[in-house]
Amino acid sequence: MPLYKTITVNQDIKVYIWRVDETEEVLAKPVVLTKNCQKRLDGMKSELHRRGFLSIRHLLAEAGYTDHDLFYDTLGKPHLKDGTHISITHSYNFTSIIVSRRDEVGVDIEKQRDKILRIAHKFTPIEEYKTLANTEALVTKLTMVWGAKESLYKIYATKGLSFLHHIYIKDFSITDNTTTGEIIYKGIKTGYLICFSEMEGFSLAYAIKQVDHE
Repeated sequence: MPLYKTITVNQDIKVYIWRVDETEEVLAKPVVLTKNCQKRLDGMKSELHRRGFLSIRHLLAEAGYTDHDLFYDTLGKPHLKDGTHISITHSYNFTSIIVSRRDEVGVDIEKQRDKILRIAHKFTPIEEYKTLANTEALVTKLTMVWGAKESLYKIYATKGLSFLHHIYIKDFSITDNTTTGEIIYKGIKTGYLICFSEMEGFSLAYAIKQVDHE
């Protein structure tokens, strides 16, 4: 399947989503990888991971880039050579990128699974969610919170940053499309807009660093 969905946030920011239905051979045919990325691909044991990796190169093409335009810094954060901000995510058979010509951005896709109930205490004060009506609603809400925190973490990309102690998400309803978040780290506070989208049992969250533009 080609591009699953495009979200035009504004004139500077777009989100591209791919549902990975194709075989590895079909995905690989039009893609030219750098030597480093070809080595990474060859080292992936999971076919699903390889297909996801290749589908991201198709998303880059949708945004007007190739694998040769992409590079990673020492912390593993992706960048584009022309200075456009980019963030990348994948979960099972969905992949996504967000590109922004101005503000820093982050994106995360998470599959809604009961497993999150066992790890929630590691990234958010779980007692805050006891008013939710049922387990399904709780799983959805926690998945959204996790995705929101992941998207902020991808922007900040700093060693020592804690999901539980440094990243804060303003409370929201699971029917809300947006909320806000903050990172407070070493006395510095940074604000973010966070947007949500649901698709086929997955939660997508993308964050935009809030900067005053004159």
